[in-house]
Amino acid sequence: MLKSKSFLTIDFGAGTLKIAEFEPSEDGGLRLLRFGVKPLGLAGSQDAARENTVKKALSELIAEGGFAGRQANLCAPGFQVFSKFVKLAPVDSSKVPQIMQYEAQQNVPWPLAESAWDYQILSTTPSGELEVLLVGIKSEIVEKLFSMGEGAGLKMDVVDTSVAALCNAFRYNYADQDGCSLLIDIGAKTSNVILLEKNRLYARSVPVGANAITQEFAAEAKLPFAEAEKIKVNDGMVSLGGAYEEPDNPRVAAVSKVARNVLTRLHLQVNQTIQFYRTQQGGTAPVRVFLCGGGSSLPYSAEFFAEKLNLPVDIFNPFRNVNVDPSVDVAGLEKVAQAFGEVVGLGLRNVAQCPVELNLMPKSSKSRQEFNAKKPYLLAAAYALVVGVFAYGWFYDRVEAARREGLEKVTAQVEPLTQRSETLKREMEGLKRAEDETGQLTGWLEDQTFWADVFVELRRILLTAEEAQRQKLNSAPGTVGVWIDTLITTEPTQPVVAQAEETTTTSSNPYGMDPALMKRYGLVPKTAPAGEGSAGEGGETGPKKPKSSNSTNEIATVSLTLRAVNLSKIKTGANNELVFEVQNQMKASPFFDANETRFDGTLSEEENTFSFPMKVKLKRPMKL
Repeated sequence: MLKSKSFLTIDFGAGTLKIAEFEPSEDGGLRLLRFGVKPLGLAGSQDAARENTVKKALSELIAEGGFAGRQANLCAPGFQVFSKFVKLAPVDSSKVPQIMQYEAQQNVPWPLAESAWDYQILSTTPSGELEVLLVGIKSEIVEKLFSMGEGAGLKMDVVDTSVAALCNAFRYNYADQDGCSLLIDIGAKTSNVILLEKNRLYARSVPVGANAITQEFAAEAKLPFAEAEKIKVNDGMVSLGGAYEEPDNPRVAAVSKVARNVLTRLHLQVNQTIQFYRTQQGGTAPVRVFLCGGGSSLPYSAEFFAEKLNLPVDIFNPFRNVNVDPSVDVAGLEKVAQAFGEVVGLGLRNVAQCPVELNLMPKSSKSRQEFNAKKPYLLAAAYALVVGVFAYGWFYDRVEAARREGLEKVTAQVEPLTQRSETLKREMEGLKRAEDETGQLTGWLEDQTFWADVFVELRRILLTAEEAQRQKLNSAPGTVGVWIDTLITTEPTQPVVAQAEETTTTSSNPYGMDPALMKRYGLVPKTAPAGEGSAGEGGETGPKKPKSSNSTNEIATVSLTLRAVNLSKIKTGANNELVFEVQNQMKASPFFDANETRFDGTLSEEENTFSFPMKVKLKRPMKL
């Protein structure tokens, strides 16, 4: 809906704070009035120092930039936002909110009571499936952003995500592009890989950003982060590799090599995303590439990706269809335009119906804004009340007798109502207890399907690792293979007596799973015929003993033994590469804790296969 005055859009990035002021143009689009950028340094990506750093930068930008608007749309920092693309089976639209509530409970990595989340149906497949984008963020993060904005005299309307804002900006400026376009948004801490084609969107956030270049160069050159960042911004570039001559300045040469190494890691993630989009999402191959984000400003970034992807590469211009006021410093804008994609996308939310419209505003913030909007009416009501009190005192003597008579009648009516109120209160307390018990039972039922999701994720990881290693080796399909040899859930250590008591149960159910799920996924061990192997090693038989009282009711760690085709004949070290590819895929999974998921032991090679152990830590422990 068109606004009658200017408004602000603010991108709270990890490395820079970007702000712009827009107003609706006569043709129904956007007009840029002014803009500002403030680097945040390393502190911008560190949780402990970020709040004070961003608060100071925002105050300085607003004070120095002469911004007049006070309504603001915000873009949450990408590294603090959770996003996932979900496919729903064909279902009546009235049931979608209930299903997405369940999906949010299963996928958002924080309790929903402490989160702000939203979703949008993006498209429908030919088979009738719904493609849905689910996003979430911790409420406390948004509350801090609101506190900073309100401290600067701003009123926040929308809290958007980088993926949604960039998608809206691209659709607005490049609606004339046919085929599939690849948008690579290189941020400070993370990067977004976005694939867009007609009525379709797929995106993935990868933990590779421009700060990695600065940090690795600073460590190599033994420089402070700020000085290394200055060298990167002023003199840095991406090394072209091969026979190209290195720069004469050794520090510039060093930072260019580091930049190439970091972008090579990003290129690997881009390739994996494209492959997943084509094989799992049914998308088409991209025909062009656009670079955006602050990291794309390094010289020769476009040439690097053109060489690696063998596609035409251009710099994304979010102001392509935006009117720019004559008072704007166009030369200064050109230097940072590619980093303003989210800012333009936020502005479009105020002037048009956008393809993706999400809002991560917490309920507490909405309530506070609604209360502030009602303040004038409350003040007017308070004034009227004061006037009424004085008027009442003025003629109090004349109505005292009538008041007493009315009070006696009201008292007679209130007493039975008070008794009913107490009865109702007790009944409501009983209802609350019943609701709490029902909620607990519901949670247990939902946990029963969690193992199925874990196995599906493990299968996806192994397939992705196989394909990535096969591409590295440039080998034929079927050359690389990796599978689960053993899977054991790791529980807290129990006393020796308790372990002895649970021997029978553990041998028949090593995964600690619900028997129905074990049967569904073919994990029930084959039992010996009657009369064979029914006794233990000591020949003892009898009923199972009850579990020890010291057993736990949660499983947080899974120990895997993975087996794979021996690749050492194809390439020396290929086995190790496959192991660490599997480890990286597991660390990147939203199901597992990246800090505690790791390769846990040594490789054991045989003639045709090799095995290796992997310790996997679940982000959300499984309740038995």
